[in-house]
Amino acid sequence: MISIDNTLVSEDIIKEEFVCNLSQCKGQCCISGEAGAPLDTEEVAILEQHKDAILPYLNANGKASIAHFGVAVKGLDGNWETPLVDGNECAYTVFSNTGIAKCGIEVAFKKGAIDWKKPMSCHLYPIRTKKHTAFTAVNYHRWDICSAACDFGKSLKIPVYQFLKESLIRKFGLSWFQKLEESAAKINN
Repeated sequence: MISIDNTLVSEDIIKEEFVCNLSQCKGQCCISGEAGAPLDTEEVAILEQHKDAILPYLNANGKASIAHFGVAVKGLDGNWETPLVDGNECAYTVFSNTGIAKCGIEVAFKKGAIDWKKPMSCHLYPIRTKKHTAFTAVNYHRWDICSAACDFGKSLKIPVYQFLKESLIRKFGLSWFQKLEESAAKINN
């Protein structure tokens, strides 16, 4: 583990390689799983604030799920998460003509309808964070649906932390990321 500010970072995010390969996985992370994407309380408020601007970018099933459950639901663990459509894909999932799942929130962001990219848990994936009393754990999450991303990352020799540079800076700041890069340089030498 690497200690940076108030975080404990798994060395796996430096040692493992990963680059999303949507042509292979088809965005399966937006579809599979037992629950919606984890949300912070602040993100629920952001979704409420931007709901009317996001809805036009969603499909009918997603809109119906949000109308029924709201912009977020409490999961079995008591934490907030995105609602699902019939227990399957995230309510914010939209599909391209080729069947690739994408985030409707991010589509709204790219079109300039909102100023918020997407939930942090989605932007950071395959990194998962967990806040503890004295620190935040930063870990690499392995999921078999991402095997194509692991293979692609290996072929390009891109570590997880480099692939997720933008989202890590968004979450922890530039100074934190620079400290992570310094730690990676020491580990890799």
